[in-house]
Amino acid sequence: MTQKLIAQGAEAKLFSREDMVIKERFQKNYRLPEIDLVLRRSRTRREAKIFEKLKQLGIPCPELFDVDDKEMKISMKLIDGPKLRDVFHQNPEVFCEEIGKNVGLMHANDIIHADLTTSNMILFDDKIHLIDFGLSFFSAKAEDKAVDLHLLDRALESRHYDFYPKCWQAVIKGYKAGNPEAKLVLDRLEKVQLRGRHKQK
Repeated sequence: MTQKLIAQGAEAKLFSREDMVIKERFQKNYRLPEIDLVLRRSRTRREAKIFEKLKQLGIPCPELFDVDDKEMKISMKLIDGPKLRDVFHQNPEVFCEEIGKNVGLMHANDIIHADLTTSNMILFDDKIHLIDFGLSFFSAKAEDKAVDLHLLDRALESRHYDFYPKCWQAVIKGYKAGNPEAKLVLDRLEKVQLRGRHKQK
């Protein structure tokens, strides 16, 4: 079966084959081979673990078919739908409340996405599916969760400014519903945002 290159990022290439997506982490020549191998293997294993945890939590994401930490490949089910960024205008506040609830549930289980944008979300079967967990990691720190939310906030304001700040308020509403410790994270978020404003001056 032939496979087609559909995307390439800084760390990996994405190939499609029938109803499957294959993510392959490629070697970085500027790294020592031993370090490169350890990094790619650990990130491949971690991403697969996160997919398994998300499935347990019922958070919509690609279904994991297989992980190969020798070839550094992850095989997932293809989600055939539009990226949320392209249909966001259809129902921004409803979408954002759903995003907030899913991110809150992730954070309640110590999963940090680290690249939350509407380009990394796909609308399929009336649900928002989170994709691209290549930078994701596990952390119980309120700081890491607050930074994750801060990046989402900046992405929404930048890409969907016509609907901001109402859509951000909807994210917060959903986040509080999804994460029992939301107050702790949102209090830390205020400090993270304050640091960001100081850097801009």
